[in-house]
Amino acid sequence: MSISEKDQPKAAFKLAEKIKHWGSALGFQQTGIADVDLTEAEGHLKHWLKAGFHGEMDYMQRHGSKRSHPEELVPGTIRVISVRMDYSPEQRTSMQEQLDSPLDAYISRYALGRDYHKVMRGRLQQLASRIEAEIGPFGYRVFSDSAPVLEKALAAKAGLGWIGKHSNLIHRQSGSWFFLGEIYTDLPLPVDTPVKENCGTCTACLDICPTRAIVAPYQVDARRCISYLTIELHGPIPMEFRPLLGNRIYGCDDCQMVCPWNRFAKLTVESDFLPRQGLDTAQLIELFAWEEETFLRKTEGSAIRRIGHERWLRNLAVALGNAPYSEAVCAALLARESHPSESVREHVRWALGCQGLP
Repeated sequence: MSISEKDQPKAAFKLAEKIKHWGSALGFQQTGIADVDLTEAEGHLKHWLKAGFHGEMDYMQRHGSKRSHPEELVPGTIRVISVRMDYSPEQRTSMQEQLDSPLDAYISRYALGRDYHKVMRGRLQQLASRIEAEIGPFGYRVFSDSAPVLEKALAAKAGLGWIGKHSNLIHRQSGSWFFLGEIYTDLPLPVDTPVKENCGTCTACLDICPTRAIVAPYQVDARRCISYLTIELHGPIPMEFRPLLGNRIYGCDDCQMVCPWNRFAKLTVESDFLPRQGLDTAQLIELFAWEEETFLRKTEGSAIRRIGHERWLRNLAVALGNAPYSEAVCAALLARESHPSESVREHVRWALGCQGLP
């Protein structure tokens, strides 16, 4: 028996409640539903692109309006099911201890475990399959930082938090240490209510940023951001930023570490997000000695592999240049002085100069 028009809203509400329940059972800390009107977010994106803040990330403008018009990316989309999943493996104090130890290699906490793209997409597919088992075939597509999707804007519309001054999504009871994912769908589900922005007068994230990449509240110049410099940038790291990277070799967590709302953050319960290969305690010299074969083996299934061995060495050379002088550091750098890559050699020369060697 088909559902009457009178009963359709009630049925949609019940389905939405079930989707949230299934999402929780699959390990998502929250599931919300948004419509596809991203007019305001589209304005912010256009301003950001016009300012050139995206740097070499050409993909941010390559897809035209598909990023801010979900129905163009996936025809028929009228709703977005948005989810979040906690990923932090440790308390802030442990992160800070490693960041404060100049011979330790600091890797952004989201990248210590298994590649989140795979984990999130797998769970989202399970959620979509559960919906399909309930109602039959429907139109959908799952995403997790894997297509031109305005994830944070959609999550904010779905009530999962607000976009903070550092441009990350913040949840009042859970902070910001979480991944986002989406299901674009043609189901006419009831939408959730966005939450109020709660950054107030706080400027902690702006003040702590080592490279002053947060050029104004809610505006990040990616060209200055350590995450961009160590992950997205393919060429040489600009001289002005090298000393500011410290021992950060893949990404940066400073703006999240200092955010007052993260005192409420929960540690991950997902084993996939726990550190692998000892990367949460690894030292710079140890990682700099990895040959490409070792790098590929030890980063298998990790988001880190995407930068490749050459950029891995580039980042580590800068960090070693920032380390206090020691014979061990100099020896490690000298061992890479004749590396086949000009990029690696140039960064090694810079680092040797920082160590006082000609």
